[in-house]
Amino acid sequence: MFSVSLGGGAELRPLEPWQAEEFLRHIDRARATVDPWIPWASVSTDLASARATLQRYADLAARDAGRLFGIWLDGTLVGGTMFVGFDAAAGVCEIGCWLEPAGQGRGLVTGAARVLVDWALRTRGLHRVEWRCRPDNAASSSVARRLGMRLDGVLREAYPYAGVRHDTEVWSLLATDVVEAPAG
Repeated sequence: MFSVSLGGGAELRPLEPWQAEEFLRHIDRARATVDPWIPWASVSTDLASARATLQRYADLAARDAGRLFGIWLDGTLVGGTMFVGFDAAAGVCEIGCWLEPAGQGRGLVTGAARVLVDWALRTRGLHRVEWRCRPDNAASSSVARRLGMRLDGVLREAYPYAGVRHDTEVWSLLATDVVEAPAG
């Protein structure tokens, strides 16, 4: 299987159903910091539900409608990034991420998300990459900025979590925003 180096002992690789035990151990470590932002964190609570989460993304990948990748640091799964949605016909995708505290402060999510953005825009020829997050998730908004995305607006009370409706920021990067590096 492929692996993309993110530097500093970190790598990005597909996260698949056969890795459910490792994924569950990771989510158990990350749950407190990930659950408010990632809807499937609160439902991946045992081996069967963790496998079901990974299988859902495997099914999306088989339909070319989404993908899930893990970020390993020194051999330990510490987070990941994903195509939450991927619509090649419309030329639009949404990228999401998560990270447990052990991986924070190393640029891992930004590096991994750059790999996905590059693949979506350059390899697959999509026109628009979206990033959605709650306004109170400053770390996620910062990643969107580092990726060169622009804040398109806020969807008011669009995300229900723990009985409360939260706003959602929508960030985007268009293929026309990406400037090619000069030759030579």
